[in-house]
Amino acid sequence: MNPLAQIQKAQDARRKGDLSQIQKALETYYNDVGKYPLNVFSSDYRIKGLDGNPVSWGGSWAPYMSKLPADPSSSKNYVYVSSGQTYYIYASLDRGGSDPQACFSNGNACSSAVTNNVSTACGGNCNYGVSSPNASP
Repeated sequence: MNPLAQIQKAQDARRKGDLSQIQKALETYYNDVGKYPLNVFSSDYRIKGLDGNPVSWGGSWAPYMSKLPADPSSSKNYVYVSSGQTYYIYASLDRGGSDPQACFSNGNACSSAVTNNVSTACGGNCNYGVSSPNASP
């Protein structure tokens, strides 16, 4: 048993769980507001709060999440991209293409991350993503 591989697997599981929680909160936001939060700047990949200010990963996104999850690695971050009618949230999995839920088995960035010009904005390849029901990762 490889301890590093087990740590990477645990961190990747956390990333997937975090993105799932954020996804549920975004759907609640959409039901309340009628659109998804927009990005503040094209290079600022944070979710915008109801007051219009970006919420830091790890900060409070009240009333939707008491703490907006942050990537477990200080060298990586989650990336949020939204037009208001669709959204994408990306992470960089430590195990890359070895994870069966990665976008590609070679660990490359998700196709939509490339289209959204954020393929490496996660601190590595944005090789895992979730999206709004009307978008495809």
